[in-house]
Amino acid sequence: MGWIGNVLGGSAEAAGYRAMARQARGEKRAATSGLASIEKNRQAVINPYSNVTNLSGLAKDLTGNLSNPFANLSVSTAAADIQIEQTDIALANTLDTIRATGGGAGGATALAQAALQGKKGVSATIEQQEVANEKSKAQGQQTLEQLQNSESARVQGIQISEGRRIQDAEISGKDYQFKAQERRDESNIEDLRGQRDDATTREYALNKGAVGAVAGAFGSLPI
Repeated sequence: MGWIGNVLGGSAEAAGYRAMARQARGEKRAATSGLASIEKNRQAVINPYSNVTNLSGLAKDLTGNLSNPFANLSVSTAAADIQIEQTDIALANTLDTIRATGGGAGGATALAQAALQGKKGVSATIEQQEVANEKSKAQGQQTLEQLQNSESARVQGIQISEGRRIQDAEISGKDYQFKAQERRDESNIEDLRGQRDDATTREYALNKGAVGAVAGAFGSLPI
């Protein structure tokens, strides 16, 4: 009756193989399902430059701020007017003095010429000061405009540079994030593929073992 034991033993061995094969098949299905889930939820390919904007709008034409501070320089006539007025007064006063004192025409002429020369000197001094003041004012305005335009250009340069830096940082961040997720997905995919392939190999081997166990058991039957 030894063949009965062989049949029972072979059947039990085959059942063990089939149980392990079912377990391997379950692992294979789980790995396959995991792969399908990752592939289904895979992130879309991105364009890290999609939000890049044109920064040229930050640059402004500063020529509108420029002017010629020397364009409206005026010629001072006030000094000349004072000179004429004072000369006339001096002459009138001189003539009155001559008439009052009974002086001659020669004395009147000399006094008038002296008064005229004095007023000319005063007039020239005033005119020179006014011209110098106008020139200094114009030069100061020119310097101010140059400084203002230089500062505006500097600020624009900072804005454009900072805008470009922020855009580059956003691009790099998106690119890094996308690649990091891709590496993680690829790693998970490789692990699941390995689990699936290993489970498939074991399932095949265990089923083959179960068939072999049954064949061996029944092969011991007496003929």
